[in-house]
Amino acid sequence: MRTLAVPSFVSLDGVVQAAGGPHEDPTGGFTMGGWAVTYFDEEMLNRPSETSYELLLGRGTYEIFAAHWPYDEGPVADHLNSTRKYVASTTLDRVEWNNSTLIPGDVAEYVRKLKCEDGPELQVHGSPGLVQTLLRHDLIDEFRTWIFPVVLGSGKRLFDGGTLPRALKLVDSWVSKTGVMLNTYVRDGEIPIGEMDFEVPTEAELARRERLAAG
Repeated sequence: MRTLAVPSFVSLDGVVQAAGGPHEDPTGGFTMGGWAVTYFDEEMLNRPSETSYELLLGRGTYEIFAAHWPYDEGPVADHLNSTRKYVASTTLDRVEWNNSTLIPGDVAEYVRKLKCEDGPELQVHGSPGLVQTLLRHDLIDEFRTWIFPVVLGSGKRLFDGGTLPRALKLVDSWVSKTGVMLNTYVRDGEIPIGEMDFEVPTEAELARRERLAAG
């Protein structure tokens, strides 16, 4: 079974939209594009990463990548240009970037079958809409969140309409000199529910509950 990981640049309030530049994704009137760029330093850029992986991309991120990486050089560009890419879109009728495949039909079922095949890790870069679909179908195994010390107030979020309640386990954590925290989380089953109230509720607490129940 292949791991499906979501590496993402996230603001402190959960926004992932247009981290790399103002022209990346201004949809919805978003004006803060490029909010992550100035926090990168050499240590962050040289962090070790999974050397072998294939990509799952939504239409928007596919178009951003396809307009950039074929014209760039270096190890990252070489890998992204050569690796297999699977693109989820209901509007594209073809994908022309090298080694790209348009996902036909049901995206969740297609990804479920991909995970069962032999091959390298699957990664979702950007693609907030696709991430919601994968969350809704409980297909993500690992979150690698680069949490930047900014609050944006609006924009597309990592955990949004597709999110199901799940417990996560922190397996790695690292903080950059610029204050960016890289946390890696894996799935950890259902959320354990506890209670911090008295074993026998007070009369005031019982009255409060009655008021809540009455609306």
